[in-house]
Amino acid sequence: MASSISLHSSHPPLFSSSHSSLPDTNHGFRRLPRRRHHQFRVFAASSVAIESEPINKGTSAVEVDKLACPICYKTLIRKGPSGLNLESIYRSGFKCQTCNKSYSSKNIYLDLTVTAGSEKYTEIKPAQTELFRSPFVSFLYERGWRQNFRRSGFPGLEDEFKMAQEYFKPAEGGLLVDVSCGSGLFSRKFAKSGAYSDVIALDFSEHMLRQCYEFTKNEDATLSEKLALVRADVSRLPFPSASVDAIHAGAALHCWPSPSNAIAEITRVLRSGGVFVGSTFLRSTSSSPVINSLFRRTYNYLTEEEIKDLCSLCGLVNYSSKVQQSFIMFSAQKP
Repeated sequence: MASSISLHSSHPPLFSSSHSSLPDTNHGFRRLPRRRHHQFRVFAASSVAIESEPINKGTSAVEVDKLACPICYKTLIRKGPSGLNLESIYRSGFKCQTCNKSYSSKNIYLDLTVTAGSEKYTEIKPAQTELFRSPFVSFLYERGWRQNFRRSGFPGLEDEFKMAQEYFKPAEGGLLVDVSCGSGLFSRKFAKSGAYSDVIALDFSEHMLRQCYEFTKNEDATLSEKLALVRADVSRLPFPSASVDAIHAGAALHCWPSPSNAIAEITRVLRSGGVFVGSTFLRSTSSSPVINSLFRRTYNYLTEEEIKDLCSLCGLVNYSSKVQQSFIMFSAQKP
């Protein structure tokens, strides 16, 4: 099965690495004001390559206010077509002028991890992270693995999506980031809904993002125009502070090495009124699968009280949740 996951060599690299008081709404949330289109500052133009020297009047660049360096959080300089979708990301180069570091699309996804471009350094993450980097698990995730969660009380993909959309009503028209997106099963639904200006599918797993690419390509020819794929660490999100309207994390919190660091980071990037919606398995109850108890030391299963407290500790307000057996979907908002 692992070998069936293509790296999509049919798409040749486009450039070499050498260039390298707002009214209340449901759930007590404040509705975000209607977003204006993001403005880009354009300097005079030429190639896709991003040079190491500072950009000046003689070079081509667009300053992007949606993507940031994962090291210093400064906005990235971009060369290439504007927009957050598969094609424009594929044909663009990105650079942090502060850190003098370039980031490439890797043909399928834009790698915005701290270790992007590393030649010698390797880093092994905790087991719950490395498991989902496996090509085998990535292939199985949307082919039975995720559907099996219904045994623990998860309502099913369509119902979960409708629940999330209800929570996200205050953020409609803004930028949505689906963190720990896995194979993009919710990312694609958010993009298809047309409720958001842009949708970014973000995951640390390279193979999950490749699966998302495959599903996107085969499912709907127009979907690639509505979705961007980004590899990043949830505890080091590549966005400027107060720049994202909605963040979704489906069945993810229990997999994060440090839920507190992740939710603190989510709070940082959400703008005032922004909404965070997450779902996860609750700590073992009488209805929990035995396997949850077995993996308690590996995964961060929390109680509902702990989740609510963590959101509050990280500065989020208007907490709300829905619980069914071991399943919880919760939402909170940045004040």
